[in-house]
Amino acid sequence: MLTAAISFALTAGGVAVAGLRAYRRRFLSATRWFAVALVPAGLYLTGLFPVARTIGSEFADWATRLVFDPRVWTGIVLLGLSALLLVTTRWLGRRGAVDAAPDRPAAAGAAPERPAVAATPPKKPATGKRDDGLGDFSDIEEILRKRGI
Repeated sequence: MLTAAISFALTAGGVAVAGLRAYRRRFLSATRWFAVALVPAGLYLTGLFPVARTIGSEFADWATRLVFDPRVWTGIVLLGLSALLLVTTRWLGRRGAVDAAPDRPAAAGAAPERPAVAATPPKKPATGKRDDGLGDFSDIEEILRKRGI
């Protein structure tokens, strides 16, 4: 019963502030106040206050265990180590370090391995001009130049 009274009092107060903001012709601010004012009544009517109370209680219990339980600290250290290893391997992978497979002798009857060749795009001949991505418009440039534009 007390929860209902507090919820609807907060909603009424927010609607009053929204009305004052609208009276002063600040309609955007009034709409925001009205939207926020509807939240307490909506939470009460949907029954989410007990859920919020349960979540708050569980969070407080977890925080208490975090401070006093060494197992929780061990778990945090393991999560941190995991994150560090993932970030480090990602960083090394971007630097070009690759996993090199150890050399093994070829099995009898197996085809010899060919060395991997890196695919490089063919180089364009240097024309003295920089490539600004407008090479396709050279014919249009020529037409405009002929017309004196």
